[in-house]
Amino acid sequence: MKKSIMTLILCSGLLAGCDTGYQLAQQVNSQSLANQSSDQNINLANLMAQLFEERLVLNPIEAVFIDDFRFNGAFVDNLTDDYLKQRHDLNSRYMALTNSINRDQLNRQSQLSYDSLRYDLAMALQGETYPEHYLPFNQFSSLMSTMAQLGSGRSAQPFKTAKNYEEFAQRLEGYVDWFSTVQTRLSQGMSNQVVLPRVLALRVLPQIKAQLVTDVKNSIFYQPLTMFPSDITLAQKRTIIARYETLLTERLLPAYQDLYNFINQHYLTQTRATPGYSGLPNGRGWYQFKANLHTTTKLPVAKIHQLGLAEVKRISLLMNEVRQQVGFSGNLKQFFAHLSGQSQYYFNDKAQLLEGYQQLTAQVAQVTPDFFEQIPSNSYVIKAVESFREQNAAGASYAAGSLDGRRSGTFYINTYNLNAQPKWAMLSQTLHETVPGHHLQISIAQGLDKLPKLRRFTRYSAYSEGWALYSEYLGGEMGLFKDPYLRFGQLSDEMLRALRLVVDTGLHIKGWSRTQAIAYMLANSAMTRSEVEAEVERYMALPGQALSYKIGQLKILELRTQAQAKLGALFDIKQFHSQILGDGELPLNIVEQKINAWISAVKQGSKS
Repeated sequence: MKKSIMTLILCSGLLAGCDTGYQLAQQVNSQSLANQSSDQNINLANLMAQLFEERLVLNPIEAVFIDDFRFNGAFVDNLTDDYLKQRHDLNSRYMALTNSINRDQLNRQSQLSYDSLRYDLAMALQGETYPEHYLPFNQFSSLMSTMAQLGSGRSAQPFKTAKNYEEFAQRLEGYVDWFSTVQTRLSQGMSNQVVLPRVLALRVLPQIKAQLVTDVKNSIFYQPLTMFPSDITLAQKRTIIARYETLLTERLLPAYQDLYNFINQHYLTQTRATPGYSGLPNGRGWYQFKANLHTTTKLPVAKIHQLGLAEVKRISLLMNEVRQQVGFSGNLKQFFAHLSGQSQYYFNDKAQLLEGYQQLTAQVAQVTPDFFEQIPSNSYVIKAVESFREQNAAGASYAAGSLDGRRSGTFYINTYNLNAQPKWAMLSQTLHETVPGHHLQISIAQGLDKLPKLRRFTRYSAYSEGWALYSEYLGGEMGLFKDPYLRFGQLSDEMLRALRLVVDTGLHIKGWSRTQAIAYMLANSAMTRSEVEAEVERYMALPGQALSYKIGQLKILELRTQAQAKLGALFDIKQFHSQILGDGELPLNIVEQKINAWISAVKQGSKS
């Protein structure tokens, strides 16, 4: 396997057009996988291992984020016709291979792998029917942001040896060429009326402009040159600096400038006024697909909208109970304004904010063992969001650590605007991002080293974000919301996820304007206008993604309620959580099948 991967890396083609004969040889080699053993479990494992390797070749940047450093210098332009064809061929070929596996002959764990693999491939093939490549970036999701993080020297891209520096320079060369392809795809999108809303295009411009430094030493891509490892010689340093300065000055910075000029002078004139996907050709079908993709369900988006309205009403009643409990005499909207406008609810120092989160994580850790059988030993650190991305970053987020534990997970806190970080919301954010939320869930998944890598590194937003939102809810049962203001913080965060069901679908299928969406969120939350505007623009940029949180949480709660009703005294909350987390991330329908099987097994076991 290693030989075939390295051959692909060295071949100038998949990274710029591989020899057709070699590709055919790879195809024949892959097709033989399904017939190499009488054990269908082995066949499936081999098939998934090969697919994982081939996907990394097509998407080499993803490798560094899972501590695979074989592709450090590789860059694949994922917007070219050649790439799109290879991706389609890959998905089609592996769907055929997967269909040749006899599911009935698989063990339980392999059946989970089989079902999730078929689901992934089917969704990937369906997604290819929509012109996603005409919308190559937005203010929330961008290869430009990823490359800036890698190029800072403070992310997953290694800068430990002189070779590492040369590898990233090679990656930057490919990245420079990507800018030309971007302009081609944006132009095609303009011709086909598949363009960003104007407000989102305007948000991208400052992000590009931030890279247009007059002194190359101020470029984020220059930062690794200011922190060379001690064992790199002076001669090597001089060579590397000259290489980077030439590359940045003569190629990369001009590429940023050309893209900025193109968007500012040409693309903006063709952007759309409509905020939702219903303003795009076949946009309603495209949005339904995205909703299906992010929620891993087939829920009609109109039903999701109604579900959101019901949840907003339910949570509003609970928030009003908190208002009465603390003795606030005004109505709920006035209570929102009070909580958002009083300085006592905010820190005035960034260091104090970070320290406040540190204290909360310690409190949560004390009660976690009462609800979980497995608590990962690997740690995480709390850090402020980097300055180059803080203006558009979320208030809090989590980045997983390395598999070997050498790089800790990171709980990022956005300190850009302290007035967007109320004290009453901090505990809920902590539960969501760390323990028992993302850090615990991802750490458990990373430890499942017997699962195929394709399973271990595939992400399902409805599962992971649904679990994180469920973790916020669980904080009440863990006894962490004794302070009613902290309870309000949990309800406020849950309200945000309920509002997303309404506003995301409102924008994309109900014809809501940006102004209408903002007004609805302001009327039903304690969020500031700037926060709401950023949220609404997020839904415009990432249609359907925000639906995943609440849909996932509701499914986990539904399965828990079902298990409690059917098992009665046999129900154990620790075992239930182990069942949800113990096999890694899965589509929600597969999680449901798994929990139903567990319920049956527990009942059967009690009879024997």
